[in-house]
Amino acid sequence: MTDRAPALSILGGSAEGPVVASPEALSFWGGVDPATARVIDVHHPLHGVPLTGSILMMPSSRGSCSGSGVLLDLILTGRAPAALVFAEAEEVLTLGALIAAEMFGRPLPVLRLAPEVFSQLSRAKTARISDAAIEAEGLTIPLAPPAAAALDLSAADRAMLDGREGVAVQQAMRIICAVATQQGARSLVGVTQGHIDGCIYASPANLNFAEKMAGMGARVRVPTTMNAISVDHARWEAQGVPRAFGAPAARLAGAYVRMGCRPTFTCSPYLLDGAPGAGEAVAWSESNAVIFANSVLGARTAKHPDFLDLCIALTGRAPLSGVYLDENRRARRIIDVELPVGVDDAFWPLIGYLAGRAAPDRIPLVRGLAAARPSRDDLKALCAAFGTTSAAPMLHVEGVTPEADRAAADDAGVAAISRADMAAAWSALNEGPEEVQLVAIGSPHASLAECRTLAAALGGRMRHPDVAVIVTAGRQIIEAARSDGTLARLEASGVEVLPDLCWCSISEPVFPVRTRTVMTNSGKYAHYGPGLSGRATRFGSLADCVTAALTGRVPARLPVWLSR
Repeated sequence: MTDRAPALSILGGSAEGPVVASPEALSFWGGVDPATARVIDVHHPLHGVPLTGSILMMPSSRGSCSGSGVLLDLILTGRAPAALVFAEAEEVLTLGALIAAEMFGRPLPVLRLAPEVFSQLSRAKTARISDAAIEAEGLTIPLAPPAAAALDLSAADRAMLDGREGVAVQQAMRIICAVATQQGARSLVGVTQGHIDGCIYASPANLNFAEKMAGMGARVRVPTTMNAISVDHARWEAQGVPRAFGAPAARLAGAYVRMGCRPTFTCSPYLLDGAPGAGEAVAWSESNAVIFANSVLGARTAKHPDFLDLCIALTGRAPLSGVYLDENRRARRIIDVELPVGVDDAFWPLIGYLAGRAAPDRIPLVRGLAAARPSRDDLKALCAAFGTTSAAPMLHVEGVTPEADRAAADDAGVAAISRADMAAAWSALNEGPEEVQLVAIGSPHASLAECRTLAAALGGRMRHPDVAVIVTAGRQIIEAARSDGTLARLEASGVEVLPDLCWCSISEPVFPVRTRTVMTNSGKYAHYGPGLSGRATRFGSLADCVTAALTGRVPARLPVWLSR
């Protein structure tokens, strides 16, 4: 706890309302419906609970960096919780609340409590928060004021903060400095590139922010790529996407392009030319990309929330905190995995999902996987699934990832993932029926190797007439697949390959309206899919996806490697 205070005000303000408490972190993107403020994550203890006006208590947030945009929209539309209370450091939702106060004059209190105080308050039915204290059913908890540590800024930093490089850069630097102070940073660090997640049209708030910054004349000063957006940028009208959604989604993407971002429109920026190398300080957003960059590439980036990603790209500066620092990249939990014999590609997202549950709030070192020799695509799937259940910005895999050697801290706890744990998680992600109408590949965006493997597995056979098969991939990958004939082979089997959008942002009618059950090989989409699409979901290997594509069914059973 900063300043060792048992109760700390992160962002000030007053609020009162019913206490809604959960022992489990929640991703607002994919976990909360912006239109109703109800929890839509079917795997979360608060599923179905409305959050408007509540004193929302949870250990931290998790999952997508886009949660900041969802919270900002809830604040601006009057649907937000009255206050957020965390037990641990939290950045994504806090940033959304900071933007609401800083740029729109709509403050929302954010507090951080020591574990024993958090436990006491979570048992209350209602609470009242002021700048000085929390009052709840006989409890009076004094609040320490927000941190006010001075930052050691360079002359160039001060010039930006003083407005000598324009109002957009000044606003960006004000936000960066506020975040740095909250994180306990003493200075800022220069970054070589950025990746923007805020270009997904999570809500009108994302568009309001981007157009406000673009209207101030904002231009990025480091090479900056863009995440997947919410529509196929060139074809959304022809695809029948309603203008009420497609037009603002396209405007949002356009605002970032006007600010100098590259229209890469991919959630797998590590597949692009120019991906960062070991030790390189970058500023990426999008949870799977951040985890892969830190864990597999050995680059350095915090899990920057939406909006902060643009601020850093405008200034080239980020708070020097978190995993930018050596000491914060150590593993604080060791996870021993019981490795089954003969695992297939479905093993890796399943283990990522379970590793996140075993280390929801800290970086783990996962042991026991090296003998299975994971590919880059296996690690991609593992990192993405890990990000759905953990707030940590990276993980280590012993004998596999570059910093795993001597990664464990001396005080690291130990956990285990057994075959029984795998079987239980497999069942939880496979509650849908055997009959399937849609096969979803590419969450995160598919690599060229994944496209080639799918084409080879289909072997020229046509998909079942009642099953749609859709792959989402980045433009660069699609062009490479077109050049080597892979795209033609997929299309000959009835597979549709879509650029720009991804499964966590796809909407009807591009998402086939008649679908009742989705089959996917993505642990990330298996988790978020039911809440985002309202459909049942099945999870399995790429071979299972091909079976579903060709037959319209996939048996409800454990994989062979879990059945032996």
